[in-house]
Amino acid sequence: MQLASGRMAAALFAIGLALFPARTVAQQAPPASAGPVGPALIEDLVAASRILVDQGVLDALGHVSVRHPKDPTRFLMSRSVAPALVTADDIVEHDLDGTGIDAQGRPGGRSLFAERFIHAEIYRARPDVNAVVHSHSPSVIPFGVVQVPMRAMFHNAAFLAQGVPVFDIRKHFGITDMRVASAAVAKALAADLGDKPVVLMSGHGSVAVGPSLPIAVFRAIYTEVNAKLQATAASIGGPIAFLDPEEGVKADNDNARAVGRSWDLWRRKALGK
Repeated sequence: MQLASGRMAAALFAIGLALFPARTVAQQAPPASAGPVGPALIEDLVAASRILVDQGVLDALGHVSVRHPKDPTRFLMSRSVAPALVTADDIVEHDLDGTGIDAQGRPGGRSLFAERFIHAEIYRARPDVNAVVHSHSPSVIPFGVVQVPMRAMFHNAAFLAQGVPVFDIRKHFGITDMRVASAAVAKALAADLGDKPVVLMSGHGSVAVGPSLPIAVFRAIYTEVNAKLQATAASIGGPIAFLDPEEGVKADNDNARAVGRSWDLWRRKALGK
């Protein structure tokens, strides 16, 4: 009886060993892709990275993404590579947990951006947002660390007249390495962004969002331009005639209709065609 029981226990143990790896693999399997997207969108995303470099918003760091057209719970973003070097083959589908859907088994590895959670949590919180830009553009940085708020200076930056919140990671999480490299930190950033088009990140950079890729890129570029103009106006001295919120809404509606002209120019220069 004892011998039979021992044989049965050994058999069950062997079956468990055989099944365990299969369960582990199943638990670690990435989600299924939402499906391929048209090459035009991929080319636009590549162009967006290069446009933002050409316009002095991105350098070797920073990133831009676009929501997946077939599934609002997915977005497209390059692997971790300098924006000027992004190609179509670098684009990776992500889910809202920051998982790279097609990041498995690609030649040369598919290292993902540590701060991809910025994009994931903003897409989760803002159904109206279809593109996100995170940058460290130099003229914007000072406005995240001083008491003077960034305000809309001119027509092209009218979207800033809605107000520009500042995310200070120290207020939420104390002393950190300043990166938004987890869902928890990104949720706090998305909450501070609220319903606005731009949020500054104290001691770090900024995030611009939009209902389309061209509009998000337009906003990221003109946030940098506005910062330069505001600093210049402040150095001249005297009161500054900022746009008021009503003017901002009217001018921003006009910009939304005209952004295509800027996008076409920037895209042609960035891609050489």
